[in-house]
Amino acid sequence: MEPDPELLYLAAMFHDTGLLKPFSEVEQRFEVDGADHARKFLLERGFSTAATDTVWAAIALHTTPGIPSKMGAEIATTNLGVLTDVLGVGLDWIDQDQIKEIVGVHPREDFKSEFLKAYVDGNKDRPDTTHGTVNADVLEHFVPGFRRPTTVELMLGNPWPN
Repeated sequence: MEPDPELLYLAAMFHDTGLLKPFSEVEQRFEVDGADHARKFLLERGFSTAATDTVWAAIALHTTPGIPSKMGAEIATTNLGVLTDVLGVGLDWIDQDQIKEIVGVHPREDFKSEFLKAYVDGNKDRPDTTHGTVNADVLEHFVPGFRRPTTVELMLGNPWPN
């Protein structure tokens, strides 16, 4: 894959902005909030619709399993970058000297705890947006009393008559 470096950079820079105020006011998934914010930023600066749509999709899908890898280079590599950063996926593909250099410039310190705190803080006030996403896993682990409804429960409890 040969992603456009500028679009990949923009997707990486904006991918978690939807976890933060003032970019998380809308009752939608944080990924979509971040993608919407990036779209506005890019369009205001004259980026093409195609470039903006690519960055939007990369951000909106960055936590979605299985789909980004089947899409364009910027979308797939944004997802892989997130998987590497957060879950360590593919870390063994990176030269150890490069990892030391990166961590030397950008220390991870208490990344796991700090990121999980930001993740919870960005989603806890809109738990309904986490249904069917990895975001629900985080809330279920950290927010006392949060229990995501299963798809079966939602289907059986829907208002349609049998």
